[in-house]
Amino acid sequence: MRRHPALALSFFLFVSSALFSGLLAAQENPNRPPWAQKQKPAGDKSAPAAKTPETANQEPDRSTIRVKVELVNVLVSVLDEHNRPAPDLPQDAFQLTDEGVPQTIAVFEKDTHQPLDLALMIDASLSAQLDMPSERAAASHFIERVLRPGDRLAVYGFDENVTQISGFTDNVPALQNAVHSIPPGAGTSIYDALFLGSRALERRASDRRRVIVLITDGGETTSHSDFDTARNAAVKAGALLYTILIRPVKNESGRNTAGEHALQTITDMTGGAMFFPVQPQDLDAIFDQIDRELRTQYRLGYYPTPKGPPDTYRTIEVKVRGSYSVRHRKTYYTGRQ
Repeated sequence: MRRHPALALSFFLFVSSALFSGLLAAQENPNRPPWAQKQKPAGDKSAPAAKTPETANQEPDRSTIRVKVELVNVLVSVLDEHNRPAPDLPQDAFQLTDEGVPQTIAVFEKDTHQPLDLALMIDASLSAQLDMPSERAAASHFIERVLRPGDRLAVYGFDENVTQISGFTDNVPALQNAVHSIPPGAGTSIYDALFLGSRALERRASDRRRVIVLITDGGETTSHSDFDTARNAAVKAGALLYTILIRPVKNESGRNTAGEHALQTITDMTGGAMFFPVQPQDLDAIFDQIDRELRTQYRLGYYPTPKGPPDTYRTIEVKVRGSYSVRHRKTYYTGRQ
């Protein structure tokens, strides 16, 4: 029997429409793999786009809260009953607390080899001029001894102003020349020196030890910064302060004892040490002691548990078993995060 051409065309269109509808429904089936789903026009935000293997791996796990906890480093100086460095102590001899909470020590280094960034700050005020030749000679000797490969040192002079005579470098002759080039001044801006030295160290790499060696007569007179500003800058920088206090007047009635006490407080808080040379010849031995201590420090690192809130100061305490004296920074700053 002969079929009518119009009927054949209608039958063909009906079958094609049914097949297309079935395929469309299958592509919109959510159980099908992403590559088989119906592609949405560009700019259509009515539903999330299909995940490729790459984007699927980038999707955050919404059931997990991730908190970044920074490693806190603590440099520890341990001295025996004869005030000599005590090397080779085991990790289990140390106990560390953060806000009174015991912490797990994640990093432990004896005689840490972390490189030094050291700011040498010399009082050039009128009251300190008498001992300046001895200070320059001792500081030059110290520079030659303290710098090891990878270390950097900067020289500052301060009076009513604070002047960086040499930037951070390991060029010993240039640094020694800078020490001998510090011009004399009048006033004494100790807090400004500590503030600016700390800020300069804070800009250095975080994986380096930051140290300030301050030589002064303690007679604060002309700073724009105050005690709190200087102390907080040193804490935020994680700087270790060694203060050498030259006393032009031996009896307390003629000295600026308030300035001395302020320096003692900041020095203790950073974990450094304060020295009181009796005569200029003592300076060489003091600088040698600082150098020896910097080469025998322990480095302890921990991840604070619990983590402190942003923009706060947290207290640290380190204890060592045995008859030892221990110095370390007493507080750290959590940062703004």
